[in-house]
Amino acid sequence: MSGTLFVVATPIGNLEDLSARAIRTLNEADLVLAEDTRVTKKLGIKTKVIAYHQHSSEAKKLEILNYLLQGKNLALVTDAGTPGVSDPGNELIDFLFLRGPTLKVVPIPGPSAVTAALSVCGFNVSKYIFLGFWPKKKVTKLIELIKLTKLPIVFFESPHRIIKTLNLLIENFGGTRRAFVAREMTKMYETYYRGSLLEVSQQLQGLSLKGELTVVIESQLPQVR
Repeated sequence: MSGTLFVVATPIGNLEDLSARAIRTLNEADLVLAEDTRVTKKLGIKTKVIAYHQHSSEAKKLEILNYLLQGKNLALVTDAGTPGVSDPGNELIDFLFLRGPTLKVVPIPGPSAVTAALSVCGFNVSKYIFLGFWPKKKVTKLIELIKLTKLPIVFFESPHRIIKTLNLLIENFGGTRRAFVAREMTKMYETYYRGSLLEVSQQLQGLSLKGELTVVIESQLPQVR
């Protein structure tokens, strides 16, 4: 009988956000597949941890498939948040399903930077579009897509590119459209910036930012308040 791949969400910052079910699953698994083994070992689990990341070869994927076919239970984690969402875990899962359609893959839900930011931005996000990491190329096509949908958007951006990206949005949508930027969520220096695109851009000017930022841009549709 084949084993199970558990897709386990881990904290985006505060280790106390690791659920009891996630801890039990990680400790009971035969192996844990981690983006960075050093980061995952900080969770204090006893299970053997091996690397699986965006540069992993097809041979590594086949090795993982064979573990499952041998009946081993594996847990997949990313450095922070939910695996498979803007994360190479989705490639592994697709690879496994193509070669073993009956394999069992089970989510262990938990922390996500996307839902964390959406929950406190204050905008109407009953519907939204998640863009993953803001692209370095082909931005014009993405801007046109955003204009067509008119829905709120949420994306990840790096500290050294955030001002450039906000200024691009100001050029295309005007400075009054509201924005929300979250940094260091759940950590000691957790900070949120909220206001118009122009105001948020000004708030971030000159700051020494670290870590990945999560950005929410309000819908172009009329808001009911």
